Amino acid sequence: MTSSSEASEQSDTKELITALEQDRGWLLRELDGGSWPELRLDLAALERELGQLLELASQKISPN
Repeated sequence: MTSSSEASEQSDTKELITALEQDRGWLLRELDGGSWPELRLDLAALERELGQLLELASQKISPN
């Protein structure tokens, strides 16, 4: 893989992480607002796991 291709892939990955972080924020706001009370516990667990996954992915691509 060329460095230009690697940079493009890393940029795409960062964009995906940013989009997923925004989706996670939306989900958290919806849960805090009382949406889907019957699914709240499961969705809250999913939100926490997604947060951990996104943090790990961010660290892997930007190990600063």
